[in-house]
Amino acid sequence: MMETRATWPGAGLELRREGRRPVIAGRFPYGALAVMADRGQVRKERIMPGAFKFALADEERDIHLLYGHSFDTPLASRRNGSLVLSDSDEALTFTAAIAEELQDVTHIRDALAMVAAGLVTGISPGFRVPPKDVVPNAERLDPEPGNPGVFIRTLLHLLLVELSLVTRPAYEASQAELRAMQTLHPVQPERIWLP
Repeated sequence: MMETRATWPGAGLELRREGRRPVIAGRFPYGALAVMADRGQVRKERIMPGAFKFALADEERDIHLLYGHSFDTPLASRRNGSLVLSDSDEALTFTAAIAEELQDVTHIRDALAMVAAGLVTGISPGFRVPPKDVVPNAERLDPEPGNPGVFIRTLLHLLLVELSLVTRPAYEASQAELRAMQTLHPVQPERIWLP
């Protein structure tokens, strides 16, 4: 079962174009704490540095940027070169260049318009936790300092499948942005994305 985590609130979103291509860039800082409600239960978790290392090291593994966790609404892909991922001890960063010929596709136009309007404000990774018989230490429960009886699910090894543009972020320390590239003639966002 694939898990998703809302991350990367998009405060201060801006637009960037590389030539005629819109570019979405974002950063997921490792170790950030997420608090999620699931069927009346509150859970806390964090993704640690290097958690996505296995998937990122496998150059044949495709990872997508999606709109709303749906593989029916792809925005970019590592395999076709439109999604570039970079990992460090501090963060997983990404840059997604939207192909010029796809800018009139309805879900892409909608996604870019929603980001430009500030309605889509986060990024959520879709991942799988490897089975315990394959990776015995993929996750652990750590006591929360100063809060007896409360545990934080610490994720150490994950199979990253996708990143998605979403409306509700859980990891408040994360950032996603559609950055403005410096040009001689600035363009207003509504004139870039809307017909």
